[in-house]
Amino acid sequence: MKATFYDVKTRQKVEADVTEKVVYGEGGRERYAFRGKTADGRTLTKFVSKDDWEKAQV
Repeated sequence: MKATFYDVKTRQKVEADVTEKVVYGEGGRERYAFRGKTADGRTLTKFVSKDDWEKAQV
């Protein structure tokens, strides 16, 4: 699955494959995110809604 991430280092949006789905927080204060990698190996994170997170097939 591909997603659009914001690359802070280059200050632009990039398309990358989603490598994993991650949940941050606990106790009803969860935040849902996708993790990806740039072509040169840096990690990207994109926070998404719970619905998008559940629908994603990774």
